[in-house]
Parts: sequence; structure tokens; C-alpha cells
Amino acid sequence: MKDRNIFERLGDFVLGKGFYIVLFLCVATIGISGYFLVRTMRQPAEPSEPAGTDTPITLPDPVGMLPYSTNNTTVPDLEETDTQVSNQSGVTVTLPDPPETAVNTEPVQNTEPERPVAVVYTWPVKGEVLRDFSLEVLSPDPTLGDWRTHSGMDIAAAQGEKVLALRAGTVSMVYDDGLMGTTVVIDHGDGLTSTYCNLASSPSVQKGDTVDTGTILGTVGESALAESGMASHLHLETRMDGDIVDPSEYLPEF
Repeated sequence: MKDRNIFERLGDFVLGKGFYIVLFLCVATIGISGYFLVRTMRQPAEPSEPAGTDTPITLPDPVGMLPYSTNNTTVPDLEETDTQVSNQSGVTVTLPDPPETAVNTEPVQNTEPERPVAVVYTWPVKGEVLRDFSLEVLSPDPTLGDWRTHSGMDIAAAQGEKVLALRAGTVSMVYDDGLMGTTVVIDHGDGLTSTYCNLASSPSVQKGDTVDTGTILGTVGESALAESGMASHLHLETRMDGDIVDPSEYLPEF
């Protein structure tokens, strides 16, 4: 036994008690390695810091970047109605109803052209024409006893008889003339004016009054000295754009 070398004795030891010692060491080594492995897997990983900076950067929620809320929020300016659309994040969005078309409640204006108002004329007084209008032919003047032109029409009427406006218009002048007496002038608005002479004092209208056809202007008087040699009458003159014209052109037949 003493002559056995060290290798033989080592082999006997391994085959004997040494086998169990080696087996124990292997099991212990495996157990310790497994313990550290499990502990390492349970610990949370440290967040890595971005390169080149000490401040961490938090990335935004991709759903929060949508231009609308994820809780069934109404999305403006979309033409679809009552439609559900799923975006990439799986969020359902309800689209709004289209806006109602505005209704024009303003009253429709009548675009038809206005019809012209009929012009009505009447005789200021009704009576015989004592002296007619004459600018080109001389006629006898009963007051002065000569022949001369006559710029108006003398219509027989008793003193105090009402004198009417021959057409609607505006009273432009009321005055006393040294030869033709108390006078009223009416502007009819289209270039035509009418003049009523030999009225009684204190006419029924004044400058600026608006009159209609047949409005009473005053009464027949005897204030016209230039025609005092004639029977009681009204002296009527008419002008178009300032030019003297024949009054008979505007008087209706009667």
C-alpha cells in the first residue's frame, strides 16, 4: 500500500468519498449561479440617458397629438355626418352633423319698375276765354286801347270765385305785381310752371306749400291794373323751362 503512487491514491479518493464532495460542490455552484441570475432578472433596468445631454426627454403621447380629444369629441369642419372613424391609435371619433344652411329671412324687394304716375290737369276756373294767348299775332288790348301781344289767357270768372291749381306741384312764389296784381306761381317739377294773376289779396297758399290738382290757391279779385278795363277774370300764364307757352296745351276739354 505504501508503494502506490499518488495518482492511484487520488483515483481511489475520487471513487470513494471524493465523488460526493465534488457532486456537492457542483450542486452548490449551480444553486448560487441560479440565485444571482434570478435576482438580476427581477431588478428593473436603468433607463438609458440620451447621448450628448444630461436632461431626459419625454416623448409625447401620439394619441394626444391628434387635433381632437379621444373621448368622442366633435371634430369641426368635416363634411361627413353621423359617421364613426377609427384613427391609427384605435380611438373612435364621432363626426359632427353639417351646419345648417342659413335661410335669408329678409323680405324680397320688388324689382319691378315703378309705373309712372298719371298727370292730371284741370281748369283753374271755368268760364269763357275773354282774351286768348298770342305772342306772334297782335290782339286788341281793351285796357290800353291798342294792339299788342298777350302772354297768357284771360278766363272769365266772377270776383270771389275759387281759383284752383291746374296740376300738382309746389308753390314757388307768392307776391304782388304792380301791373298784374296778386300773383301765385306753382312749380310742377318737370320744367313746367303756372302763374295765376289778378287774385284777391291774401291767397290761400304760401311759398313752399305742396298742392295737388284742384287745390284752392285763392279767389278771383281785381288787383291787375294792366287789365282793369276787362270784365272780371283770371289771368293764367304757363312756362316750360322758362319759355312762355300756350296754357291751352295743358287744359282739358270741357
